[in-house]
Amino acid sequence: MNSIKSVQALNKRELENAVPPEASWHADYRDTAYIYIGGLPFDLSEGDIVTIFSQYGEPVHVNLVRDKETGKSRGFAFLKYEDQRSTDLAVDNLGGTTVMGRMLRVDHTRYKRRDDEEEGDNVARLMGDAAIDNSKEDDEARHSRRRPRIEDKEREEPPRPLLKEEKELQELIVNHDDEDPMKEFLIDEKKEEVAQAIARYESEKKRSSRRRDDSRERSGRHHRRHRSRSRERRHRDDRSPDREKRSRRRSTEREDRPRRDRHRTPERSRSPASRRHRNDRDRHERRR
Repeated sequence: MNSIKSVQALNKRELENAVPPEASWHADYRDTAYIYIGGLPFDLSEGDIVTIFSQYGEPVHVNLVRDKETGKSRGFAFLKYEDQRSTDLAVDNLGGTTVMGRMLRVDHTRYKRRDDEEEGDNVARLMGDAAIDNSKEDDEARHSRRRPRIEDKEREEPPRPLLKEEKELQELIVNHDDEDPMKEFLIDEKKEEVAQAIARYESEKKRSSRRRDDSRERSGRHHRRHRSRSRERRHRDDRSPDREKRSRRRSTEREDRPRRDRHRTPERSRSPASRRHRNDRDRHERRR
């Protein structure tokens, strides 16, 4: 089997020379859908291996080699894909990656099952058991989890719109020819563009949010300043000299009005009927 450095050198040379898929070194293994996986952490199970390698295809069989006496993992496994082309992707992309502090060695292999192994594929059964265990854990977590409040739902941010670079990446993955050896290279470049576009979007979103907060704070300061000025204006009007003179004049008039009523003469205070009676009496005396 090829080492990690030799595989990377072969892939680099093929990319530089634009080698077609039928002339690639992967073509020597078109008759097998198995890969060899070495350098596995000893704590990984069959389900963990399937989860890691399912990103490049659908695994159908996995054999994690274990010690016959202790049953512990020996750090390497064999995995079969449903589509043989997935083996090329797994070898090119997962060889040399680090998982839990250990570097994986991934390469093509022509695997032959032993007599004590089951004949059929086992991934569906393994993942089915794992799905049952996960569903139980999810049910327990769902019952223990509190119901979200209406305020929490209103506080949730709306989903981010799909960026132009993300649309281009999806179109490249779906519509580009799978036989093109440059497809993975183009996908990696487009992923970098997507990451940069997302970073620009998030920074612009933070700047716009900061501008909205600043405008709200300025408007609040303006309203507070306007209220304080109107309050000061009313206070100055209350203390103005004209207003004090008017209030002093009104109080003086209120105090003087009852005094004039008390010093009013009897003649002025008589009613019209008493004055008419006096005039009749005076006229009668003159006739005498």
